[in-house]
Amino acid sequence: MIELAASILSADFAHLAEQIQRATEGGATIIHVDIMDGHFVPNLTIGPPVVKSLRKTTNLPLDCHLMIENADEYIPGFVEAGADWISVHQEADVHLNRTLNLIRSHGVSPGVVINPGTPVEMLSEVLDLVDYVLVMSVNPGFGGQKFIPGAIPKVRRLAEYRANRGLNYRIEIDGGIASDTVGDVVRAGAELLVAGSAVFGSGDPKENAHKLLKAAHESAFLKV
Repeated sequence: MIELAASILSADFAHLAEQIQRATEGGATIIHVDIMDGHFVPNLTIGPPVVKSLRKTTNLPLDCHLMIENADEYIPGFVEAGADWISVHQEADVHLNRTLNLIRSHGVSPGVVINPGTPVEMLSEVLDLVDYVLVMSVNPGFGGQKFIPGAIPKVRRLAEYRANRGLNYRIEIDGGIASDTVGDVVRAGAELLVAGSAVFGSGDPKENAHKLLKAAHESAFLKV
């Protein structure tokens, strides 16, 4: 099942509730929230208080992508704030097995993320612990970047691993997802499509979300 995760990093925070509502009307079924600490990635964004406010504006799952160091210290706060899904980076987490089990112990869905320079083989020992794997198709830290094509074979390999090992994680992709890239990632096996600029960058989020999902579903239909 293909789903659109609208990334609020590119939204107008002065009208955030309205923009989320419009994206939802356009078919978005997940709200993607980028958490950055200025250390693991060169940017600072939001923390649990904003997630708590977001929780009041939507009933959709809040997909919190932690681009931070020492994630274990902050996971309980994001859970309390209303996160439904929490993903952590393989590159930032020394004790990845422990962190993923910690996330699940709080009753939320754990996910693991890899940067463009990280091979999917680095996830071999934790794929049975996660509900989803997020493939970054840009270097994390800022929105509006150009899609890195090397993400596509990663998605294919993750789909193959899932089938060969009898696992059931979902495959998410984030970065540069737009009308000209969505077809390739869907045909490769991506199911959760994170899009920020393509939804909130310009124009009506409702129309943008609808067009992107339409292109994704048409690509899935044509998949061979």
